[in-house]
Amino acid sequence: MTNKDLLKIAAQYGTPTYVYDADSIKTQYEKLTSSFHRSTRFFYACKALSNINILKYVNQLGGNLDCVSINEVKLGLRAGFEPKKILFTPNCVDLVEIEEAMSLKVHINIDNISILEQFGNKYGDSYPIFVRINPHIFAGGNYKISTGHIDSKFGISIHQLRHIERVMKTTNLNVEGLHMHTGSEIKDPDVFLQGLDIMFELAEHFPNLKYLDMGSGFKVPYQESDLETDVKVLGKKVEQAVSDFSKSSGKKFELWFEPGKFLVSKSGHFLVKTNVIKQTTATVFAGINSGFNHLIRPMFYDSYHIIENLSNPKGAERIYTVVGNICETDTFAWDRKLHEVREGDILVFRNAGAYGFEMSSNFNSRLKPAEVLFLDGKAHLIRTRDEFEDLLRNQIEVL
Repeated sequence: MTNKDLLKIAAQYGTPTYVYDADSIKTQYEKLTSSFHRSTRFFYACKALSNINILKYVNQLGGNLDCVSINEVKLGLRAGFEPKKILFTPNCVDLVEIEEAMSLKVHINIDNISILEQFGNKYGDSYPIFVRINPHIFAGGNYKISTGHIDSKFGISIHQLRHIERVMKTTNLNVEGLHMHTGSEIKDPDVFLQGLDIMFELAEHFPNLKYLDMGSGFKVPYQESDLETDVKVLGKKVEQAVSDFSKSSGKKFELWFEPGKFLVSKSGHFLVKTNVIKQTTATVFAGINSGFNHLIRPMFYDSYHIIENLSNPKGAERIYTVVGNICETDTFAWDRKLHEVREGDILVFRNAGAYGFEMSSNFNSRLKPAEVLFLDGKAHLIRTRDEFEDLLRNQIEVL
């Protein structure tokens, strides 16, 4: 997909619009599958981007699905995933949601002692489960994206192993999988090896174990100087570690990973229009027809997105602060060097496929953007832009 294609899409469907390049998703998926042993399975973490067309495409590629809500599970089933290809890993949900997932016959991952006890007391060994462990590994660089540290709400502490064993013994739980996820943006493959060593130590306490799920956290580059997790190096190290453990213990497990951002981030291009150029005594603002209601990552995570001027790619470079149209501080980029931006120019935010539209809202009563899938050389509209009536849907006027 070229910049010319993006400009055509902007002209045809307007802005703001998210565009996803199917070839990019396929390339990233094949990068993973070619880097790991053929028995390794990959479960797309659909919280990154859950448009049903993306789910169908991942299913066509042969992937599996990682879900964190019962509605994601239902979307996955609607997209054609078999129940055995779906893992449900909720957090702080009621047992009722777990039971609904049971009725749908998907894999279930439990991440706290309370639900583990409730589930065991009610169902015993009638339904196999996963247990999510908190390994107390700080990974990912900051507390907003690290999920395996000691203060994290995710998972059951490794220091509560004795408690897990008591629940298993008294309720006859059938634990067939262990799960951990330490965070996002992991650059060092050895972090995964550290987690895998903990998994190996825990494995002897779970006699029915079949699966080890390492979560994900593969780093993707957001700017030219960024590194990407070397999945080929990781694949070799993981395969060697699993082989050594199998030889020494006589046990064999299927290894799972849950890539989300790694599969779809690079595929996404967010198209916006420049509304105004506003010069002050301190800076020059490029004000666009979007805000953190459409792309909250820069404000929420301090994340960086490359921004380019598609309409004037050969213009003189100038310094701009790119801001949105929300009545709130929604600065996408301070002092960013861009080819001269004029009112009406189309700008593109790169690497916007993950947690872009997925975290969007109607803040300030603004409308959510359209979504387009670029597949086989053609642009396909996969979500229409909100209309005013969508703001009133589900509201009940009583006055």
